[in-house]
Amino acid sequence: MDSSSDVAPMISVPEVVIESSNKRMPVVGLGTAASPFAGSEATKQAILDAIKLGYRHFDTATLYQTEESLGDAIAEALSLGIIKSRDELFVTSKLWCSDAHQDLVVPALQKSLENLQLEYLDLYLIHWPVSAKPGSYEFPVKKDDFLPMDFKSVWAAMEECRNLGLTKSIGVSNFSCKKLGEILTGAKIPPAVNQVEMNPFWQQNKLREFCKEKGVLLTAYAPLGARGAIWGSNRVMECEELKQIADAKGKTIAQVCLRWAYEQGVIVVVKSFNKQRMKENLEIFNWELSDEESNKISEIPQSRGCLGEDYISINGPIKSMEELWDGEI
Repeated sequence: MDSSSDVAPMISVPEVVIESSNKRMPVVGLGTAASPFAGSEATKQAILDAIKLGYRHFDTATLYQTEESLGDAIAEALSLGIIKSRDELFVTSKLWCSDAHQDLVVPALQKSLENLQLEYLDLYLIHWPVSAKPGSYEFPVKKDDFLPMDFKSVWAAMEECRNLGLTKSIGVSNFSCKKLGEILTGAKIPPAVNQVEMNPFWQQNKLREFCKEKGVLLTAYAPLGARGAIWGSNRVMECEELKQIADAKGKTIAQVCLRWAYEQGVIVVVKSFNKQRMKENLEIFNWELSDEESNKISEIPQSRGCLGEDYISINGPIKSMEELWDGEI
């Protein structure tokens, strides 16, 4: 039997250009944050399946413990000829809070590159706008381990990473308008990307406008609400309004959510290790939502889902998420 008959045709994913690096970033990426955090052979195989389907954008982090699995998958994809060059891929990783200190940033990125078996990243992000005591990679972070971030010195170290050629672009994650503004004020190299929670229940209208004004690309994580993860919920995937739109269009709720984000001009990182769902999550580019459907989504009542009060602190939050986000809703 010809095994090639089992291989789905590769889906082409649109890209945006990061101006600071001239690197092309696919607008849909595969997230690798499983719950609980861990890498595995299954993670590696899922990433290989994703590459075969057409995924070229992969999102990991020191915290996720999936850098090694992603690196192994990339190495195998190259050895099998699924991709011809590492340059075909867009790889993002993130600086964890305990390494968010000026002297630890470059070594942290070097360790990530070692895990990934890569010479450079395409994008390196500050994972959260807070620091923590060095040496701990626990999640949630213990209350007593939190430290205020010295944005100026940490961002200068991120710029050094870029200048050393360890990453093509640098950016942030979970940054509010105010905190992103603090980085922009003193930056020699401005953040290319801000990756935040965004889905129909948390549409980030104010932050989207701010990022657009400042030339910062916005990437959405938890675009489906992170169902099944300890930090997520089922509310997006069980939303009756979204179900009605999906049924009317003959699409899945996930496809409706991803298409909606794409139509907002946002890049999405979506996690699924199920081959069929990975394929469906790329099948969002040859149809569109009507104005009526888009308006219906815009009217969904807004509240933050993944980032609840106790999201990053294990003994009750060091500060509420509203404080962490400066009250910017």
